[in-house]
Amino acid sequence: MVFRLSVALLTLLVLAGVLAPREFGAWSQRAQAAALAGAGWMYLVIVLGVVVFLGFLAFSPLGTLRIGGRDAEPQFSRGSWFAMLFSAGMGIGLVFWGAAEPLSHFQRPPEGLPPQTPEAARAAMRYVFFHWGLHPWAIYALMGLAMAWFQFNRGSRGQVSDLLQPLIGQRVHGPAGKLVDVMAVVATAIGVATTLGLGAGHITAGLHRVAGVSSGFSTQLVVIAVAFVLYMASSASGLDRGIKWLSNANMALAALLLALVIVLGPTGFIFETLTTTLGGYLNLLPSMSLRMAPFSQSAWVGDWTIFYWAWWIAWAPFVGAFFARISYGRTVREFVVGVMLGPALVSFLWFSAFGGTVLSQQIIGHTDLLAVLDQGYQYVLFAMLEHLPMTVLLSWVAIVLLLCFFVTSGDSATLVLASMSSESADDPPLSRRIVWGMLQAGIAVALLAAGGLDALQAVVIVAALPFALLLAAVVVSLRRVLRQDLAGQDREARQLRQAELRWLAQERAQNAVDNERARAAYRESVDGD
Repeated sequence: MVFRLSVALLTLLVLAGVLAPREFGAWSQRAQAAALAGAGWMYLVIVLGVVVFLGFLAFSPLGTLRIGGRDAEPQFSRGSWFAMLFSAGMGIGLVFWGAAEPLSHFQRPPEGLPPQTPEAARAAMRYVFFHWGLHPWAIYALMGLAMAWFQFNRGSRGQVSDLLQPLIGQRVHGPAGKLVDVMAVVATAIGVATTLGLGAGHITAGLHRVAGVSSGFSTQLVVIAVAFVLYMASSASGLDRGIKWLSNANMALAALLLALVIVLGPTGFIFETLTTTLGGYLNLLPSMSLRMAPFSQSAWVGDWTIFYWAWWIAWAPFVGAFFARISYGRTVREFVVGVMLGPALVSFLWFSAFGGTVLSQQIIGHTDLLAVLDQGYQYVLFAMLEHLPMTVLLSWVAIVLLLCFFVTSGDSATLVLASMSSESADDPPLSRRIVWGMLQAGIAVALLAAGGLDALQAVVIVAALPFALLLAAVVVSLRRVLRQDLAGQDREARQLRQAELRWLAQERAQNAVDNERARAAYRESVDGD
């Protein structure tokens, strides 16, 4: 039922976007406006609550619990585990927005600051850290930990609805549970398709700047078609081969591009940006986490912060399910710290390098990159690379990295969506993966046809709204089962200790008897002599 309903709803979405793109785009904008007006504040409160809850887990006794049980051992090395975390969590978006978002905030800054000023530049970098730091990774960590715990420690099927079993009982197997699973699958498919649409536009823009290829819709279709073939081939090879190998390749390429930008760009400026922005981010984190604009009615928070929170929430079922599959054997503390802190620090360094370089070129180098920004976000990265040495090499590395991230996101999402729409916890059949691979590509095409980034942004915010409420329920459910399992583990430890003490007492008593018998025998032998 989950598979059929999800496919039907998403097929209708694809048809609406392809057959009536103008009407679909107008509807998505109206739905986005209604969602922001009525529930924009809710995204901020729930996501901040998730960050606080995970911080509590990491530093409480619950952090000692282990996914899969006390004797479970990790399936992947820390390096491969981190590579897969990062590639599935943020790959394309990090490359797409690395230079474009800081420059956009510099031109249209938050908090009513004057544009194109040092204050605007500082706020631009601070909010980039905010949008790509602890908060998004906390959303992923919550869903990943919950799905891993229920699947490996509670023997569930690996469905999102199973996470609510402590709250609604056996109703998770009825219509209410099916509705939750359908909602999770649809939100995930839209969130992933949004990223694939961004990636297709960015790859096309890179090919246009480097090789003169047309950047129109037809070229984007070709990019999506090529990526579809690649990510289906990778998905068919399984988790231990294609996805793992591609994730490691992604990290190597990303590290190469990052190192080249740091070395060839304004190195000192980049590290000064990193330290200054990190201090401002940590200092103003609480106020940024709850900032709305009720008095000025500015659309900035809705266009950026709430869009990002909705985007991460829409990705959460997919990323959480994928993180769960690769995190067997990790402790709760190791999982939370590894998912939240490690990737956030890499994101900070990434945006300091790309954001610092683009702002340095604009402010100090007097390069007019704002004119490029007006043409589209997707052109900013490659325009920035044109003002660095080894431009052609850097541009092609960026294009290949985008394609690899595209394929990694597509193949891991294909696997997870097929699993989420199946009743069995085993790997889904290839036929179901093919269906989901085609639907992902189709949704990306439909959203691009309906209005590009604006339609992508609007549909994500609307699709993620019901799932934001589900996150709050998952917090309550996960805390309940972790406390129960910790109490059970403590009880087992006490019972084991008591059994050891009884055994030791019996051994001591037996040793005392044996010693007394030995002494008695010795005395008898002496008396006999």
